[in-house]
Amino acid sequence: MSLMKVAQACSAAVVINAGSRRGAAAREFAVDRLKKAGVPVTSVHHVLSGAQLAGTLDQVVADGHDLVVVAGGDGTVSCAAGRVAGTDVMLGVLPLGTANDFARTLEIPSNLAEACATVADGKVVDIDLGRANGEPFLNVASVGLSVAVTEALSPRLKRYIGPLAYGIATLSAYARHKAFPARLEFPDGDHEPMEFENLLQVAVGNGRHYGGGNTVSPTAGIDDHTLDIYAILAGPLREHVSIARLLKDGSFIKHDRVYHLTSRRVRVVTEQPLPVNLDGEIATATSADFTVQRNAVHVVVPQGSSSAMLDGRHAPQPGDPSI
Repeated sequence: MSLMKVAQACSAAVVINAGSRRGAAAREFAVDRLKKAGVPVTSVHHVLSGAQLAGTLDQVVADGHDLVVVAGGDGTVSCAAGRVAGTDVMLGVLPLGTANDFARTLEIPSNLAEACATVADGKVVDIDLGRANGEPFLNVASVGLSVAVTEALSPRLKRYIGPLAYGIATLSAYARHKAFPARLEFPDGDHEPMEFENLLQVAVGNGRHYGGGNTVSPTAGIDDHTLDIYAILAGPLREHVSIARLLKDGSFIKHDRVYHLTSRRVRVVTEQPLPVNLDGEIATATSADFTVQRNAVHVVVPQGSSSAMLDGRHAPQPGDPSI
């Protein structure tokens, strides 16, 4: 846990993605709750597009706020995390998206009133941030089937049926997905390169949850300074169904059609450029370099949260004389 405290915040900016599943309805309620709870809100911003979101976040960081509260889905939170990474700015999260996997990882309440209370009286923990070609992600970056799933997830579908939209989009994407070859390279030399001819998906996890509650692996953590990498081989439908049944608890990594390992750096090389999904947003393409930025973001979580336990910037790092 970081030595920072929410109570030390002098100025808080609230950035609400009104285009998220519950964003428009939550605008006035969230700000009112935060102010009544004692959060020193000095500016409020409503955004409707990704370009507007990035520019607004850059502005509130430049303005010198020591607490930035973002209200939106995982893509919104990842964008904010990328903007405050490496600074002393604390990040508060009001989960208003469809999946809210980042909030699930850190045990931030999905109930908006409770999430506002967490921002007011929670503790601050330091978490890692994943990077794909420099672009930020908190949960999972992936190539393959998940990209098609993201493309099939229309805002209207998510708004009307919520998390069930993921199942419908997955079935639609699977029906037209084509296997692809890829090579995994490990610049740190901790693993030998791996060649695959027919893949369903390659994923690189920084956090613990993704895809509406699936688990990256049984041991994945958002502050463990490592990336969880897995490759799923293409195969018969029955094999993929058997893998899907194991996604919730992460035990799918033991399936004989899944290759899983951990590293701090991996490069995914493909013959043709393929889009990369970062927390539900298509943000870059292969070939892609994936890295982990350690202790990058200071996040406000509930006092009882046990999901991020390392002692932030004050924790001993590999190579320190004390280790």
